Amino acid sequence: MRVATEITLDASEEIRLRKITSSNTCPVRLARRAQIVLLAAEGKSNLEIAQILKIGRHQVSRWRDRYAQEGFSGIEQDRARSGRKKQIDAAEIVSLTTNTLPENATHWSTRTMAAVSGISERSVRRIWHAYGLKPHLEKTFKVSRGPKFVEKLEDIVGLYLSPPEHALVLCCDEKSQVQALDRTQPGLPLKRGRAATMTHDYKRHGTTTLFAALNVLDGAVIGQCQQRHTHVEWLKFLKQINRETAKDKELHLICDNYATHKHPKVREWLEKHPRFHMHFTPTSASWLNMVERFFRDLTSQRLRRGVFVSVPELVSAIDEYIEKHNQNPKPFIWTAKANDILEKVVRANRRLSCKKNDALH
Repeated sequence: MRVATEITLDASEEIRLRKITSSNTCPVRLARRAQIVLLAAEGKSNLEIAQILKIGRHQVSRWRDRYAQEGFSGIEQDRARSGRKKQIDAAEIVSLTTNTLPENATHWSTRTMAAVSGISERSVRRIWHAYGLKPHLEKTFKVSRGPKFVEKLEDIVGLYLSPPEHALVLCCDEKSQVQALDRTQPGLPLKRGRAATMTHDYKRHGTTTLFAALNVLDGAVIGQCQQRHTHVEWLKFLKQINRETAKDKELHLICDNYATHKHPKVREWLEKHPRFHMHFTPTSASWLNMVERFFRDLTSQRLRRGVFVSVPELVSAIDEYIEKHNQNPKPFIWTAKANDILEKVVRANRRLSCKKNDALH
């Protein structure tokens, strides 16, 4: 059992300490330390002193020991401290993250950045969060180099923002190579505390191609699954659009530059049906076609986690999804103006050109 340090005071020390405790000008902390020493000299334990002065027992023990070791100088002044902690330069961390790369990796992690900058991982994580930096993520992009990019962009965005009267605007495209995938083992269902499971490997049972036309006005979709996606199937789909739309409406179809859409037989058929007007997106600008947004929903909501043992089962699932969608369709609202998109493209091209010149030098 630890025994408190014994304190013995001579007459002069006791007088000096009592003057401090009764002084009105002495610092409060020094007066309290003097009281601790006087009570200790009376033979009281650290716990008793702490209860009398209503302070912590460890505080009593600290000043009692210091007086025993150093005398009055031990309680007169606080010991020198390490000083204010070094502040983290957030700007330097941001600069390192955005302008440099680690020696043996393609991107920074909190550990590698902490090792280089000499701060904790938590500090790195806090700075990245504050500045919206996510080195572990990477997004893909492709800037269109089409010679008629501006012309086609303004044409399509104009159809979205100011569609012609007495006409329908349809976004058309094929979702090719949709696979009927069956898992090699049955997964476990969702339950409390556990996500649903699915094997990473699968069995292929064939593919289908979905032809879809999204009505920009109300969000309804005309769909058709076919085995191939040549001009023959595209013509078949155009005939379906012709049957399922009002005959008194002009049809403006937005498509990509796939060769199937420009086949001579397709052009011949379009000439015989003048209410069809084709609008082609610029090269590498499929994002201008709003039907891609519908394809994304179809993939995430029905296909990605679906299990299909045959192509007919897959086609049936797609048809059912489109049918349910058309029961309560909601249009996708296009908000970006052509000028805003052009400004972003110009900035992207400028930065890409600068990086290319830097690489050449």
